Amino acid sequence: MKKLTEYSTYKEVMKDFDWSLLWDLFDGDKKNMNISHECLDRHVDKGTAVRLKFADGHMERYTFKELSQWTSRFANYLENQGVEAGDRVCVMLEPSLAYYTCVFGAVKRGAIAVPLFTLFGPEALAQRINDCDPRILVLHPQKASLGAAFHGLKVLISGPELFKEIEKESKSYKPKTKTNDLAIFQYTSGTTREFPEAIKHTHRSVVTLALAALFGLGLRQGDRYFCPSSPAWGHGMWHGTISPWSLGISTGHYSGKFNSQRILEALEEFEITNFAAAATVYRMLIKSGLMDNYRYNIKKLSFTGEPLDSATEDLIMERFGVPICSMYGTTETGVILASYPGFKDFHVKRGSLGKPVPGWEVAIIDDKGEVVPPGTLGEIAVKRRGEWFRSKDAGIMDEDGYFWHKGRSDDVIISAGWTISAVEVEDALLKHPDIKEAAVIGIPDSMRGHIVKAFLVGRRKGKDFEDELKDFIKTRLSAHEYPRAIEFVEEIPKTPAGKVNRKTLRQIYVNG
Repeated sequence: MKKLTEYSTYKEVMKDFDWSLLWDLFDGDKKNMNISHECLDRHVDKGTAVRLKFADGHMERYTFKELSQWTSRFANYLENQGVEAGDRVCVMLEPSLAYYTCVFGAVKRGAIAVPLFTLFGPEALAQRINDCDPRILVLHPQKASLGAAFHGLKVLISGPELFKEIEKESKSYKPKTKTNDLAIFQYTSGTTREFPEAIKHTHRSVVTLALAALFGLGLRQGDRYFCPSSPAWGHGMWHGTISPWSLGISTGHYSGKFNSQRILEALEEFEITNFAAAATVYRMLIKSGLMDNYRYNIKKLSFTGEPLDSATEDLIMERFGVPICSMYGTTETGVILASYPGFKDFHVKRGSLGKPVPGWEVAIIDDKGEVVPPGTLGEIAVKRRGEWFRSKDAGIMDEDGYFWHKGRSDDVIISAGWTISAVEVEDALLKHPDIKEAAVIGIPDSMRGHIVKAFLVGRRKGKDFEDELKDFIKTRLSAHEYPRAIEFVEEIPKTPAGKVNRKTLRQIYVNG
């Protein structure tokens, strides 16, 4: 039977798919596996692994062989530092040689890599550090002061001195991990508790991920792939990095503060044929007015993180000449719906989330967990271990089996592709001495999909105070989590149990 990488039609793959075909793509088996080996070590003869475009305009390039050797050195370094299998290693760096060395070196050692967003403030960082209790935290020199708050935690500062130490180690390392050992903690704004939680991925996660790589991103040998999403989050790590590398395919990343011009330069300079990004990135590229200044060779396009508005979809189709394909999933389950970029017999239905990827049973269910008929509003769910796993997204399925997104059904806000916990923002706002009560919801925004809006009962009001509060959140949580809209109110609506009634707040917003 053919390998899954050789299938080119939707009809054929749906007919022949079997879970065993996924395992055939990897060196590891159901007993022993290591993500770093699958992504780097077994591809050392395949040339370029990553092309990096930096915010200052320069680029860097690293081969599979170089990254394999540097990650082996770091794995040896960690072992000599007493880091054991299962210990957590937090890495708060932008995409760079140091980032790949530390994250994939930790995974190779058998430790658990914990990528962290570089714009986290001290409170957001502390929440995650206190939750995962790491042995080591790796920081950029500009963030070195953040490490002083964590007494007893070994802090490594990225730079020439650290690399001098790492370079002393052997450039070979044989992983000893089991397939079901934990490999990566990916923090997300969870829906099952108040604060961000770590989704705990094992080494075998790379096997299921192949579904997204092949059918959500359409990755195939020969692609020149680029994903500008930060690898501190799920899309940038799993779909931007691990997906292509696990198949021996070169990827492209962006490092630094977002800049539309630099992204477009990278698409031209790197001769990218396969581009994947959050929906907001496409909107920002169009808004920049710079798209006509560059030449493209795009053959496949995909997006994720939030729905894409029809106007942007039309403009992207007009500029690149290929349909933009949706890829939908959750951090817990991976990709479950896709529009199969590169599959010529799959009709990309404008505005839809696509159809289920092979191997998953997806449906729309009601409040009782019953599957509803086509055209009926409910919640998108996927069958996992014999039970329906709810996505917290409302949706419908049409008569042709395509799924459609109809909004969030919980208190998580998705803004510009970022997942934001309403409760986490509220908690931070309440730490300001002049805020007595706070409630946060997401409201529609033409550029970002949604933005954070805060309803506040405060001791002060006015524009200056609003700006003060925005800076207060930016410096404590993250630059993307602050409330872009603020409204001062006399009281916050509550449920009978005394909790914030966000449903009422949403109705108040809609009704003006």
